[in-house]
Amino acid sequence: MRRLQWKKWAVAALWLAGVSPMFSQHYALGSGETSTRKIRFELINNLMVIPLEVNGASLNFILDTGVSKPILFNLADQDSIELKNVSKITIRGLGEGPPMEALRSSGNTFRINRMVNPGQELYVVLDREMNFTPSLGFPVHGIIGYDLFRDFVVEINYNRKFLRFHAPEAYRHKARKGEATFPLEVEQRKAFLSAYVVVEGRQEVPVKLLMDSGSSDALWLFPDPEKGLMVPEKHYEEYLGKGLSGIIYGKRTQIEQVRIGEFVLHDAKAAFPHMESFWQAADLGDRSGSAGGELLKRFNMVVNYPAGELTLSPNAYFDEPFQFNLAGIELEHAGVRYIAQRISDSRGFVRDDTDTFGNVQIMVGNQTKLSLVPEIVVSAIRVGSPAEEVGLREGDVVLAVNGRPVHRYKLQEVLQMINDRKGKRVRLLIERYNRDLMFSFVLRELFE
Repeated sequence: MRRLQWKKWAVAALWLAGVSPMFSQHYALGSGETSTRKIRFELINNLMVIPLEVNGASLNFILDTGVSKPILFNLADQDSIELKNVSKITIRGLGEGPPMEALRSSGNTFRINRMVNPGQELYVVLDREMNFTPSLGFPVHGIIGYDLFRDFVVEINYNRKFLRFHAPEAYRHKARKGEATFPLEVEQRKAFLSAYVVVEGRQEVPVKLLMDSGSSDALWLFPDPEKGLMVPEKHYEEYLGKGLSGIIYGKRTQIEQVRIGEFVLHDAKAAFPHMESFWQAADLGDRSGSAGGELLKRFNMVVNYPAGELTLSPNAYFDEPFQFNLAGIELEHAGVRYIAQRISDSRGFVRDDTDTFGNVQIMVGNQTKLSLVPEIVVSAIRVGSPAEEVGLREGDVVLAVNGRPVHRYKLQEVLQMINDRKGKRVRLLIERYNRDLMFSFVLRELFE
């Protein structure tokens, strides 16, 4: 199966070859007497995307608790961005490929709202393949984690989509009903939490999980028969993501439950990555896997690196079923296309507020509107899936899902329509070689 983009983030771990640590200043809350700052984020495919300025350039970063230093990529759409004190380095990360060349830059000014770090170190990946914007349907230029969390007590409200940064010395926690506080281990600039999993009806197995908000997946577990972490009989092979050193494959499955303290999540989506992808990693020690965004978003939380504590409170996402790719296809934005619409109002164009992406419009003879919208294409198909069985192909342009034109919806909404629930019939209108074709298939249970 060929992949055209990074479906899921798998860059949580970053190792530097031949690089000595550099001094990096800390963030300050900014002017004024306030001891907190509130920032809104976009929740896209289980990932928190925040606005951030790098030396005055406005960019979008994913907030990733699993990354040690900020990583910058996908700068092609920027007119210019200044980077200070630049040198070449070699970086290694997850994946089975060789290390890659990158840039290291120090002394950069990062600004988030009014929080400022005037001496931020960062790394720049120059590979154009490292671009998540097509698969997210939203421009993303980098990831940031530890250097932001280390300075504050960070309140994450997935429900209302905001972050609140508190000065540790002034923070006073207000206990809420139903919440619980757990130890948070911070090792090598990464945070870990303890949990328990039940796989195929066996006894609970204690696991140490990397807290990885930069992964859109739910749960990764490292195979370990001695601990009782064995791949369930019902599973399928799937592309899990791409690390800085190559592609990561693994076995997708479902496990009975995940328990954090008294909080229990049933029928959880899980993956067992092939461990060859971790060959370049430092000693994994007693780590058992990772908890990603699809699991973490089920809690509002207070992440307190300075005190080594994590407070969790179940939110409205807690009881939602985990999302599987029932259809077996992946989508991405691939350029733009014009769509033509007749205008019935002879007085002229009336704006269609449901046309989410049609922000470039041309009037033709006061009768037709041409709108420039993103083109959504099939970027990958799982072998043996309903989509493959009916003949869908990579590169097919998706025009409509069950009669609804896709240009009216965000990319993640289109994916949700296609993978709504088992037993649903999905009809896709496709353009292939300038021909419109209709494909129909029924979503079925993956693990029957």
